[in-house]
Amino acid sequence: MTTAATRGDRRVSPVFLGIVAVMAVTSWAVWTDFSASAGLAVFLFVTAAWIVSLCLHEYAHARTALHSGDISVGAKGYLTLNPLKYTHALLSIVLPVLFVIMGGIGLPGGAVFIERGRIRGRWKHSLISAAGPLTNVAFAIVCTAPFWLDALDGVPLLFRYALGFLALLQVTAALLNFLPIPGLDGYGVIEPWLSYGIRRQIEPFAPFGLLAVFGVLFIPAVNHAFFDGIHALMQTLGVSEVDTYCGQQAYRFWTDQDPRCLMR
Repeated sequence: MTTAATRGDRRVSPVFLGIVAVMAVTSWAVWTDFSASAGLAVFLFVTAAWIVSLCLHEYAHARTALHSGDISVGAKGYLTLNPLKYTHALLSIVLPVLFVIMGGIGLPGGAVFIERGRIRGRWKHSLISAAGPLTNVAFAIVCTAPFWLDALDGVPLLFRYALGFLALLQVTAALLNFLPIPGLDGYGVIEPWLSYGIRRQIEPFAPFGLLAVFGVLFIPAVNHAFFDGIHALMQTLGVSEVDTYCGQQAYRFWTDQDPRCLMR
């Protein structure tokens, strides 16, 4: 019989603390231009910060489930923020990082297994699903705050670019994950309100929802329309297309660099 989460089950993992340390050190290296390879520093900073946000995304699901009645999440290690404890490490960490490297799109994958039978109430089920992408919304607000608060005076240009790209990842993660498509959190929000028959019909397609989204996004017309909308939203938050473009350029340091982004 599963018991309530103990103090050990909730202790922050050294693995997560190590990732946070990498994020802190590399952010300092980007800020001070200390690294011999500025591009490598940006890559490590953004990747570490992205993984931290993935951990917080999944933690939000688990923590909300714990308070909604699923006390099994503690024993599974979900409350430790350790990415190695997730049910699908490939979906939760490896693929999201690969998608960032390949296309500059942020999307957390499904990683924590919630025992839904322990939870009573449709609102609770919806809130558990919404908790993850809402974490990305909060992360996006933090990343964009220096832009919309006009607080960038004295901020090194390379750090500004890196922060702009990281903000782009959080915004795309939040928006895409809120899509009401099977396999994504947006569908998890509305699923409790659907009839049993409809849920049974949709269930077989859930494993392919994430792949379908990325497949559609590789259609040029859809990709352009999607990023036009994303950049319009980023503009309202004070983050220009130059910020996100040059941030991605710096992140992909192994590619030919656009000389327009090399000025500091």
